[in-house]
Amino acid sequence: MNPIKQHKKWLSEIAEYLLITIAIGAYAVGVNRILVPHAIVGGGLTGICEIIYFASGMTIPIWLSSLVINTGLLVLAVLTVGWRFCVRTIYGVICMAVWLWLVPIPKVPDMTDPFMAVVVGGLFVGVGLAVIYLNGGSTGGTDIIAMVVNKYKHLPIGRVLFLCDLVIIGVAYFLPEVHSLEKVLFGLTYTFMATTAIDVVMNKTRQSVQFFIFSQKHYREIADAIMTQADRGVTILDGEGGYSHQPMKVITTLAHRHDVNKIFRIVRDIDPDAFVSQSQTSGVFGLGFDSIKGV
Repeated sequence: MNPIKQHKKWLSEIAEYLLITIAIGAYAVGVNRILVPHAIVGGGLTGICEIIYFASGMTIPIWLSSLVINTGLLVLAVLTVGWRFCVRTIYGVICMAVWLWLVPIPKVPDMTDPFMAVVVGGLFVGVGLAVIYLNGGSTGGTDIIAMVVNKYKHLPIGRVLFLCDLVIIGVAYFLPEVHSLEKVLFGLTYTFMATTAIDVVMNKTRQSVQFFIFSQKHYREIADAIMTQADRGVTILDGEGGYSHQPMKVITTLAHRHDVNKIFRIVRDIDPDAFVSQSQTSGVFGLGFDSIKGV
Protein backbone atom coordinates (compact mmCIF):
# COMPACT_ATOMS: atom_id res chain seq x y z
CA MET A 1 0.00 0.00 0.00
CA ASN A 2 1.11 3.57 -0.73
CA PRO A 3 2.90 5.02 2.39
CA ILE A 4 0.67 8.13 2.36
CA LYS A 5 -2.49 6.01 2.17
CA GLN A 6 -1.12 3.75 4.91
CA HIS A 7 -0.44 6.80 7.09
CA LYS A 8 -3.97 8.13 6.50
CA LYS A 9 -5.41 4.73 7.31
CA TRP A 10 -3.57 4.61 10.64
CA LEU A 11 -4.66 8.16 11.51
CA SER A 12 -8.25 7.22 10.69
CA GLU A 13 -7.99 4.14 12.94
CA ILE A 14 -6.58 6.21 15.81
CA ALA A 15 -9.33 8.82 15.42
CA GLU A 16 -12.01 6.11 15.46
CA TYR A 17 -10.64 4.52 18.63
CA LEU A 18 -10.38 7.95 20.27
CA LEU A 19 -14.03 8.70 19.45
CA ILE A 20 -15.08 5.28 20.72
CA THR A 21 -13.23 5.95 23.98
CA ILE A 22 -14.87 9.36 24.49
CA ALA A 23 -18.31 7.96 23.58
CA ILE A 24 -17.99 5.13 26.10
CA GLY A 25 -17.08 7.76 28.69
CA ALA A 26 -20.33 9.60 27.93
CA TYR A 27 -22.20 6.29 28.24
CA ALA A 28 -20.63 5.62 31.65
CA VAL A 29 -21.54 9.12 32.89
CA GLY A 30 -25.14 8.59 31.80
CA VAL A 31 -25.35 5.30 33.69
CA ASN A 32 -23.32 5.94 36.86
CA ARG A 33 -23.98 9.63 37.46
CA ILE A 34 -27.56 9.95 36.24
CA LEU A 35 -29.48 6.64 36.12
CA VAL A 36 -28.11 4.45 38.93
CA PRO A 37 -28.65 7.04 41.72
CA HIS A 38 -32.38 6.98 40.87
CA ALA A 39 -32.42 3.15 40.59
CA ILE A 40 -33.55 3.37 36.96
CA VAL A 41 -32.80 0.07 35.26
CA GLY A 42 -32.91 -0.08 31.47
CA GLY A 43 -32.13 -2.83 29.01
CA GLY A 44 -28.87 -4.29 27.80
CA LEU A 45 -25.98 -5.69 29.76
CA THR A 46 -25.76 -2.52 31.84
CA GLY A 47 -29.30 -3.23 33.06
CA ILE A 48 -28.22 -6.73 34.12
CA CYS A 49 -25.22 -5.24 35.94
CA GLU A 50 -27.48 -2.75 37.71
CA ILE A 51 -29.70 -5.64 38.87
CA ILE A 52 -26.64 -7.44 40.25
CA TYR A 53 -25.47 -4.20 41.88
CA PHE A 54 -28.76 -3.59 43.71
CA ALA A 55 -29.43 -7.29 44.48
CA SER A 56 -26.00 -7.58 46.14
CA GLY A 57 -26.69 -4.61 48.38
CA MET A 58 -24.47 -2.40 46.22
CA THR A 59 -21.39 -4.52 47.02
CA ILE A 60 -20.68 -5.89 43.52
CA PRO A 61 -19.70 -2.88 41.36
CA ILE A 62 -21.22 -2.46 37.93
CA TRP A 63 -17.85 -2.33 36.20
CA LEU A 64 -16.83 -5.73 37.63
CA SER A 65 -20.00 -7.60 36.63
CA SER A 66 -19.83 -5.92 33.21
CA LEU A 67 -16.29 -7.14 32.66
CA VAL A 68 -16.98 -10.69 33.90
CA ILE A 69 -20.21 -11.20 31.92
CA ASN A 70 -18.78 -9.64 28.76
CA THR A 71 -15.72 -11.87 28.97
CA GLY A 72 -17.94 -14.94 29.02
CA LEU A 73 -20.03 -13.60 26.14
CA LEU A 74 -16.88 -12.83 24.14
CA VAL A 75 -15.70 -16.43 24.50
CA LEU A 76 -19.13 -17.56 23.27
CA ALA A 77 -18.94 -15.12 20.35
CA VAL A 78 -15.48 -16.29 19.29
CA LEU A 79 -16.68 -19.90 19.26
CA THR A 80 -19.91 -19.19 17.36
CA VAL A 81 -19.78 -15.93 15.39
CA GLY A 82 -16.04 -15.74 14.74
CA TRP A 83 -12.98 -13.76 15.76
CA ARG A 84 -13.50 -10.79 13.39
CA PHE A 85 -16.62 -9.64 15.26
CA CYS A 86 -14.71 -9.50 18.52
CA VAL A 87 -11.66 -7.36 17.68
CA ARG A 88 -13.12 -3.93 18.44
CA THR A 89 -15.64 -5.43 20.84
CA ILE A 90 -12.78 -6.54 23.11
CA TYR A 91 -11.50 -2.96 23.20
CA GLY A 92 -15.02 -1.67 23.86
CA VAL A 93 -15.56 -4.15 26.71
CA ILE A 94 -12.29 -3.22 28.44
CA CYS A 95 -12.86 0.49 27.89
CA MET A 96 -16.40 0.23 29.27
CA ALA A 97 -15.20 -1.52 32.43
CA VAL A 98 -12.50 1.13 32.95
CA TRP A 99 -14.91 4.04 32.48
CA LEU A 100 -17.55 2.49 34.77
CA TRP A 101 -14.79 2.09 37.38
CA LEU A 102 -13.52 5.66 36.95
CA VAL A 103 -16.92 7.41 37.02
CA PRO A 104 -18.16 7.36 40.64
CA ILE A 105 -21.77 6.72 41.62
CA PRO A 106 -22.89 9.68 43.79
CA LYS A 107 -24.68 9.02 47.06
CA VAL A 108 -26.97 11.97 46.33
CA PRO A 109 -28.30 12.19 42.73
CA ASP A 110 -26.88 15.01 40.62
CA MET A 111 -30.39 15.48 39.18
CA THR A 112 -33.25 15.55 41.69
CA ASP A 113 -36.05 15.02 39.14
CA PRO A 114 -36.10 11.32 38.11
CA PHE A 115 -37.90 12.02 34.84
CA MET A 116 -35.24 14.52 33.77
CA ALA A 117 -32.67 11.90 34.76
CA VAL A 118 -34.38 9.47 32.38
CA VAL A 119 -34.29 11.98 29.52
CA VAL A 120 -30.72 13.21 30.05
CA GLY A 121 -29.39 9.73 30.87
CA GLY A 122 -31.05 8.32 27.76
CA LEU A 123 -29.45 11.03 25.63
CA PHE A 124 -25.98 10.41 27.11
CA VAL A 125 -26.26 6.67 26.55
CA GLY A 126 -27.93 6.92 23.12
CA VAL A 127 -25.56 9.48 21.65
CA GLY A 128 -22.59 7.58 23.10
CA LEU A 129 -23.74 4.31 21.54
CA ALA A 130 -24.41 6.01 18.19
CA VAL A 131 -20.86 7.38 18.06
CA ILE A 132 -19.52 3.94 19.02
CA TYR A 133 -21.50 2.22 16.25
CA LEU A 134 -20.61 4.86 13.64
CA ASN A 135 -16.93 4.21 14.31
CA GLY A 136 -17.25 0.44 14.03
CA GLY A 137 -17.15 -0.22 17.76
CA SER A 138 -19.27 -2.29 20.12
CA THR A 139 -19.72 -2.59 23.87
CA GLY A 140 -20.60 -6.29 23.72
CA GLY A 141 -23.43 -7.31 26.04
CA THR A 142 -26.76 -8.21 24.50
CA ASP A 143 -25.37 -7.36 21.05
CA ILE A 144 -23.39 -10.60 21.29
CA ILE A 145 -26.44 -12.56 22.45
CA ALA A 146 -28.42 -11.20 19.50
CA MET A 147 -25.67 -12.11 17.03
CA VAL A 148 -25.47 -15.68 18.34
CA VAL A 149 -29.25 -16.17 18.37
CA ASN A 150 -29.50 -14.69 14.87
CA LYS A 151 -26.92 -17.14 13.56
CA TYR A 152 -28.80 -20.24 14.71
CA LYS A 153 -32.45 -19.14 14.78
CA HIS A 154 -32.40 -16.44 12.07
CA LEU A 155 -34.44 -14.08 14.22
CA PRO A 156 -34.10 -10.33 13.51
CA ILE A 157 -31.40 -8.81 15.74
CA GLY A 158 -33.63 -5.85 16.66
CA ARG A 159 -36.37 -8.19 17.90
CA VAL A 160 -33.92 -10.21 20.00
CA LEU A 161 -32.52 -7.03 21.59
CA PHE A 162 -36.04 -5.75 22.32
CA LEU A 163 -37.04 -9.02 24.00
CA CYS A 164 -33.83 -9.01 26.07
CA ASP A 165 -34.58 -5.46 27.23
CA LEU A 166 -38.15 -6.36 28.24
CA VAL A 167 -36.95 -9.36 30.27
CA ILE A 168 -34.25 -7.32 32.03
CA ILE A 169 -36.59 -4.44 32.93
CA GLY A 170 -39.25 -6.94 34.06
CA VAL A 171 -36.81 -8.70 36.38
CA ALA A 172 -35.72 -5.34 37.83
CA TYR A 173 -39.28 -4.79 39.08
CA PHE A 174 -38.70 -7.37 41.84
CA LEU A 175 -35.77 -5.43 43.33
CA PRO A 176 -36.65 -3.46 46.50
CA GLU A 177 -35.05 -0.32 45.02
CA VAL A 178 -37.12 -0.59 41.84
CA HIS A 179 -40.31 -2.25 43.07
CA SER A 180 -42.84 0.17 41.56
CA LEU A 181 -44.63 0.53 38.26
CA GLU A 182 -43.28 4.07 38.01
CA LYS A 183 -39.65 2.86 38.05
CA VAL A 184 -40.44 0.21 35.42
CA LEU A 185 -42.00 2.88 33.20
CA PHE A 186 -38.93 5.06 33.78
CA GLY A 187 -36.76 2.15 32.62
CA LEU A 188 -38.86 1.68 29.46
CA THR A 189 -38.80 5.43 28.79
CA TYR A 190 -35.03 5.55 29.23
CA THR A 191 -34.61 2.65 26.78
CA PHE A 192 -36.88 4.42 24.28
CA MET A 193 -34.91 7.68 24.66
CA ALA A 194 -31.60 5.89 24.14
CA THR A 195 -32.72 3.98 21.03
CA THR A 196 -34.30 7.13 19.57
CA ALA A 197 -31.09 9.09 20.13
CA ILE A 198 -29.12 6.31 18.41
CA ASP A 199 -31.40 6.42 15.36
CA VAL A 200 -31.39 10.23 15.12
CA VAL A 201 -27.62 10.61 15.40
CA MET A 202 -26.80 7.76 13.02
CA ASN A 203 -29.36 8.81 10.39
CA LYS A 204 -28.35 12.48 10.51
CA THR A 205 -24.65 11.65 10.30
CA ARG A 206 -25.07 9.30 7.36
CA GLN A 207 -27.59 11.40 5.49
CA SER A 208 -26.45 12.56 2.08
CA VAL A 209 -28.10 13.95 -1.05
CA GLN A 210 -28.46 12.37 -4.48
CA PHE A 211 -28.89 14.52 -7.59
CA PHE A 212 -30.19 13.68 -11.04
CA ILE A 213 -29.51 16.59 -13.40
CA PHE A 214 -31.01 16.64 -16.90
CA SER A 215 -29.33 19.09 -19.29
CA GLN A 216 -29.59 18.75 -23.07
CA LYS A 217 -26.71 21.01 -24.15
CA HIS A 218 -24.61 21.85 -21.09
CA TYR A 219 -24.25 18.53 -19.27
CA ARG A 220 -20.48 18.39 -19.79
CA GLU A 221 -19.94 21.89 -18.38
CA ILE A 222 -22.14 21.11 -15.36
CA ALA A 223 -20.35 17.83 -14.71
CA ASP A 224 -16.92 19.48 -14.92
CA ALA A 225 -18.00 22.31 -12.59
CA ILE A 226 -19.38 19.89 -9.99
CA MET A 227 -16.11 17.93 -10.04
CA THR A 228 -13.87 21.01 -9.78
CA GLN A 229 -15.92 23.44 -7.70
CA ALA A 230 -17.87 21.07 -5.42
CA ASP A 231 -15.20 18.36 -5.42
CA ARG A 232 -17.82 15.67 -6.03
CA GLY A 233 -17.59 12.78 -8.44
CA VAL A 234 -20.23 12.47 -11.16
CA THR A 235 -21.58 9.79 -13.46
CA ILE A 236 -23.08 10.66 -16.85
CA LEU A 237 -25.86 8.33 -17.92
CA ASP A 238 -27.44 7.87 -21.33
CA GLY A 239 -31.18 8.52 -21.32
CA GLU A 240 -34.02 8.95 -23.76
CA GLY A 241 -37.06 11.21 -23.59
CA GLY A 242 -40.18 9.09 -23.11
CA TYR A 243 -42.31 11.34 -25.36
CA SER A 244 -39.78 12.85 -27.76
CA HIS A 245 -37.54 9.79 -28.01
CA GLN A 246 -34.64 12.23 -28.14
CA PRO A 247 -31.33 11.15 -26.55
CA MET A 248 -30.63 12.80 -23.20
CA LYS A 249 -27.62 12.92 -20.92
CA VAL A 250 -28.32 12.58 -17.21
CA ILE A 251 -25.77 13.63 -14.57
CA THR A 252 -25.99 11.83 -11.23
CA THR A 253 -23.93 12.68 -8.18
CA LEU A 254 -23.90 12.07 -4.43
CA ALA A 255 -23.05 14.94 -2.12
CA HIS A 256 -23.03 15.94 1.51
CA ARG A 257 -25.87 18.12 2.76
CA HIS A 258 -23.62 21.18 3.00
CA ASP A 259 -22.84 20.87 -0.75
CA VAL A 260 -26.48 21.20 -1.85
CA ASN A 261 -26.60 24.98 -2.35
CA LYS A 262 -23.26 24.95 -4.13
CA ILE A 263 -24.47 22.36 -6.66
CA PHE A 264 -27.73 24.22 -7.25
CA ARG A 265 -25.77 27.44 -7.92
CA ILE A 266 -23.54 25.61 -10.41
CA VAL A 267 -26.53 24.26 -12.34
CA ARG A 268 -28.38 27.61 -12.25
CA ASP A 269 -25.37 29.58 -13.53
CA ILE A 270 -24.61 27.17 -16.38
CA ASP A 271 -28.06 26.02 -17.49
CA PRO A 272 -31.08 27.71 -15.86
CA ASP A 273 -33.37 25.46 -17.92
CA ALA A 274 -31.90 22.22 -16.55
CA PHE A 275 -34.23 19.81 -14.79
CA VAL A 276 -32.93 18.80 -11.34
CA SER A 277 -34.15 16.05 -9.02
CA GLN A 278 -32.84 16.01 -5.45
CA SER A 279 -33.49 13.24 -2.91
CA GLN A 280 -32.23 12.37 0.55
CA THR A 281 -30.25 9.19 0.99
CA SER A 282 -28.44 7.55 3.88
CA GLY A 283 -25.68 5.03 4.34
CA VAL A 284 -23.42 6.22 1.49
CA PHE A 285 -20.08 4.45 1.78
CA GLY A 286 -16.92 4.88 -0.23
CA LEU A 287 -14.39 7.51 -1.23
CA GLY A 288 -15.40 10.93 0.07
CA PHE A 289 -18.16 9.57 2.33
CA ASP A 290 -18.30 7.10 5.23
CA SER A 291 -15.74 4.33 5.13
CA ILE A 292 -17.01 0.78 5.11
CA LYS A 293 -16.48 -0.35 8.69
CA GLY A 294 -15.11 -3.79 9.44
CA VAL A 295 -16.07 -5.75 12.54
